[in-house]
Amino acid sequence: MFGISGICWSLWPVGLLTAVLARAACGGDVIVPGRGVQITTVGDDFEDPAWYYDHQGDKSSRDLDNQPRLPGGESSNRRWYEGAKHGHPDVVTRLSTPPDGLPGSEGALLLRSLRSGIPGRVTNQVQQDDFVADVRYRVGQPIPVSLCPSVLVRVFFPPMDEWEARAGPHFAFRCTVDLEDRGKLKTHWPGMFVVREDVARGRNAPPHFRIRANRQGEDYPSRSITALGWWTLGMSLTPDGRLHYFARPGVGHLTLEDRIASDQPYGLPCRQLKTFFFSVCNLDNGRQWSTPCIIDEAAVYYVPTLTVSAPKSASR
Repeated sequence: MFGISGICWSLWPVGLLTAVLARAACGGDVIVPGRGVQITTVGDDFEDPAWYYDHQGDKSSRDLDNQPRLPGGESSNRRWYEGAKHGHPDVVTRLSTPPDGLPGSEGALLLRSLRSGIPGRVTNQVQQDDFVADVRYRVGQPIPVSLCPSVLVRVFFPPMDEWEARAGPHFAFRCTVDLEDRGKLKTHWPGMFVVREDVARGRNAPPHFRIRANRQGEDYPSRSITALGWWTLGMSLTPDGRLHYFARPGVGHLTLEDRIASDQPYGLPCRQLKTFFFSVCNLDNGRQWSTPCIIDEAAVYYVPTLTVSAPKSASR
């Protein structure tokens, strides 16, 4: 059984463990991502100048040709790894934080792909690469919805003339969750896709967030991205089985007013969070680079529901 004391003893220093945590019961309320206690052993601020990502050879394309091409890629701090189905982005590079980012931030991460399909081939179809945060294994097990887990990130969207000239999905912020279906848990990957309209027909509508998915399992449009640059994105899970999606321009804290959707994906209640990840999409023709999106300050939080203190023998 996943207990709040267990997660505290394994994740936080003694000084914090011995503090009395605030009592909070999230119940069926909407939880704003970033509220509660941050799990500091997962996520990343990309501030380490020595941060790097080791691709370790050709990427996985298990979804297309059943070839995982192990070992998978991994970051130097072991907080990120290659998506086992789709492979990782071709470019995973730490760079200086773009202007107007979080105060004090000096490092962020560029994610971009050219060949998002099978290594050495082109599919001439839209494919995706996945950059996955290691949450489940670093915590020790999935985080149940009783603890109201949430994920939060800042994303930089470039000027429109730097976007891939293509309609469809360009980027996504997603999570891996277990949904309950007739007493059994099934893994799904809901999230927020950034979609551009049909540029080939001269439609100049701004990109928008598209939510995956509603109770019928269908994606649906949500807020338009009328201002580019930095955005703050978040997702939270609550004990009533719903997943809540948030987005606001800039790098400020999210509020309830920033909620853009709430749903039970596929009509099934969420039961636990396993991890979160980013999808980079492009037309896999060997010529078109994906839209260069940059991420910063990716973090996971939970809402304590018990008052706990660590035993005197507890240590890091």
